[in-house]
Amino acid sequence: MERIIEEIREDLSRRITVAADRLADRTLAEDPAYAALLGRAELRERIHHNLRQAVEGLVRSIRGLPVELADARATGTLRAEQGLPLASLLRTYRRGGRLVWQTLTEAVAAHDPAALPRMLPAAAVLWDVLDQLTDAVADAYRRTEAARCDRDRERRAALLDALLDGAGPSDGPAASEAAAQLGLPERGRFTVVVLGPGGAGGAGGAGGAGGPGEPAAGGLRVLWRIRADGETGLVELGHHPLESVRELLGPLRARAGVSPVVQTPGDLARARWLAALALRTAPASGGPCTALLDERLPTALVASQAELAGRLRQVVLGPVLALPAEDRRVLLTTLGTWLTCRGSTTYAAQQLYCHRNTVSNRLRRLEQLTGRTLSDPAHVVELALAHAAVLQQAAAEPAAPGPKPAGRAPRRSG
Repeated sequence: MERIIEEIREDLSRRITVAADRLADRTLAEDPAYAALLGRAELRERIHHNLRQAVEGLVRSIRGLPVELADARATGTLRAEQGLPLASLLRTYRRGGRLVWQTLTEAVAAHDPAALPRMLPAAAVLWDVLDQLTDAVADAYRRTEAARCDRDRERRAALLDALLDGAGPSDGPAASEAAAQLGLPERGRFTVVVLGPGGAGGAGGAGGAGGPGEPAAGGLRVLWRIRADGETGLVELGHHPLESVRELLGPLRARAGVSPVVQTPGDLARARWLAALALRTAPASGGPCTALLDERLPTALVASQAELAGRLRQVVLGPVLALPAEDRRVLLTTLGTWLTCRGSTTYAAQQLYCHRNTVSNRLRRLEQLTGRTLSDPAHVVELALAHAAVLQQAAAEPAAPGPKPAGRAPRRSG
């Protein structure tokens, strides 16, 4: 078999040159990806080289030698770096393999038709060689593509960090350049989402939000950044209202803080801080919750000033906090329920499953202890903020005694 190939080598070389011309013309005519990437001369030269490599691989296999795969690997790496689709690359390799066998049999038939039957065993050897070459080119392509994707992800992560962490001046080139590379407009409507621990997770959650720049639920575009300290989403709202973020976050079943709308990429670092602040206002217990900062400004104000919040708790509710645990819980739960019910003693009694007079007696006792009256709006503001500070302390320190969420309470007369 090897002797036959040697005898027809010169004719086979001429035929391979013609086959390479035909395959180059067909590839350029049928595959726009190749046509956009390579000129005819370069593509023809590459195909010609690959066809000769297949024949040399056949000869080496017949001799019991391993097939040289370095060129195939180099081709896979190069085409991946150039962005040629893998399907286009493999299609050309498969067509080239069929041309090699066709050209080989034609050359043998022209030289010695009687030798054709002796070529049949070469078919299995040649297909094995072609499989090795195709596997090598595909493996190198996929490895290069995976490495490129990893670099792209790291680059996008760095660009997101530059926006969300505020690397550089807010109005300087760092933010605008990072935004441009991420495909964000110079001016638009953006918000930032910060997720609490637990839940389904942003990048792997519902709505297809994990992809770079892919539309998520409702057509919003979301760029997720996952770090050790949690998950952050940069949302390009477009014409959608801020409240549409609730639909986006609903399937994730997580606690989330949402910043106000900002208009430029340079404002995103501040927006991230505000979103994290909004998350601190979301109850730590009670299940998923989406906290929009603008709906929780008083509570956020308390959360943003830990030292003043501690002082507020002590000055306004100090006498209540000094009570035994059960008395303290009852009074603080009643106050929280009364505030939630917009100052209605009747509705608070329904929520607490007790008589209206019981609620009135508890509130009167709270007024006596704190020196504040619930008929004075300024005092109500102080009590509401102090109560929010107590709840936040309880959420931050679960082991410390504190009020429970408003709900069923034991019946008490005082």
